[in-house]
Amino acid sequence: MQIKATDLQVKATDLQVKETSREIAELKALFTSQWGKLMESLVEGDLVNLLRARGIAITDTTTRLKGQRADGGNDEFDILAHNGEELVVVEVKTTLRPKDVKAFLRKLDQFKQWLPRYANNRIFGAMAWLSADAGAEAMLAKRGLFSIRATGDSAAIQNARDFAPRAW
Repeated sequence: MQIKATDLQVKATDLQVKETSREIAELKALFTSQWGKLMESLVEGDLVNLLRARGIAITDTTTRLKGQRADGGNDEFDILAHNGEELVVVEVKTTLRPKDVKAFLRKLDQFKQWLPRYANNRIFGAMAWLSADAGAEAMLAKRGLFSIRATGDSAAIQNARDFAPRAW
């Protein structure tokens, strides 16, 4: 009798642990998605003015645009700032890491194939971040990307005033 009661208690505990794990996963996903939206909003708020100050006459922005890869999958682009001729593709990261820079460069190399409506635009890349791992920020300028640091209630381009971004 005692073994059956213990077995039932173990099963009930197992079910409770599984339910708690599912709830934690849902909350984590909600927090991550909302945090990402907050970061994107923070960067997007000043983006038009920041890019105009760097000589790119941006007129408007689009967020979370999906492009279809050659393999049929989708990739999402956080923020696009455009003016009909030029386009700045912005990837937003809470923590900027070297691997993020490399992955974003691969996405930019494929951008015009994934979103052919921009095939005739001059494309620039930018990464926005709150904090950066060692070496990651320096990689941005070396690879021709704008470096945008989210600070408090706004954002600021970190590149030197004479920085010349790479065009795709």
